[in-house]
Amino acid sequence: MTKKLASPLLVAFAFFNIYIIWGSTYLAVAYGLQSFPPFILVGLRYLSAGILMLAWCKIKGEQLPKGKLLLRHALSGTMMLVGGTGMIAWAEQYISSGQAAILVATEPLIFLLLDRKNWSEYFSNKYIISGLLIGFTGIFLFLKLGVAVANPSPMATIASIVVLFSAVLWVLGSLITKDSKGNSSSTMNASIQLLAAGAASAFIAFAKSEQVGFSFASVSLQAWGGLIFLIVFGSLLAYLSFVWLISIKPPAIISTHTYVNPVVAVFLGWLLINEHVNTAQLICLFVILAGILLVNVPGYLKRNRDLADSPD
Repeated sequence: MTKKLASPLLVAFAFFNIYIIWGSTYLAVAYGLQSFPPFILVGLRYLSAGILMLAWCKIKGEQLPKGKLLLRHALSGTMMLVGGTGMIAWAEQYISSGQAAILVATEPLIFLLLDRKNWSEYFSNKYIISGLLIGFTGIFLFLKLGVAVANPSPMATIASIVVLFSAVLWVLGSLITKDSKGNSSSTMNASIQLLAAGAASAFIAFAKSEQVGFSFASVSLQAWGGLIFLIVFGSLLAYLSFVWLISIKPPAIISTHTYVNPVVAVFLGWLLINEHVNTAQLICLFVILAGILLVNVPGYLKRNRDLADSPD
């Protein structure tokens, strides 16, 4: 049976979402944190988006994933969204949105270290080895020069390490969800992931007593705007686009969003909320992105060979 090809226009729209909209969510989180505690912010984001997605799927008559697939989507969603972006929201209390985005850009490097079954292939390739060395050199320099010098507070360094750990959890979660599509649609799977992440975020928020002293009446318009942007654009559009793309495109191609997201985040943070960007941070960003480019070279070469070998 021939697999139906996705519409090129729809694919381009999905890539725009994970390139530009995801890059702007770091700024939206910064706006939201003006009034919302971090896990209340992300919990509201995920629960709202998850309920809307699930309602849409049920209106269309779709069924929930069965058994282990349901649990795998709940687990992957919690790891990616709570362990990933939830921890980033917490970290943005101490570092800028641009700094957080630069550190998250290391995900393709972390993916190679965690994808153990392909280590023999990865570590026999000169591009990948060089890319890893260059990329992690950029991370070290960023922590020493881009964060520690710009913000000498110990919490800034801790927050930066938390962001790196969040990238590890995002990669682990994405590895789980990649092979767990089942017979459910991408929208249904994403709704389960979002609802599980929302429930976990709510649990963490109450465990941290974030509700103490918090009042919806005191939330600013900018913070509401940040939350609405995160729900509609960050989750309903961008996250759904990611879940769909990862089911139809090679990981090396999808990971190209890591080149664009930090540039968008740094630019918007500088333009709209006057976040300081120093020369050291920009140099470190360039070094990290150079490493990511190198580790993806084998994937690009293989894809070009496959295209060249395919019949017209």
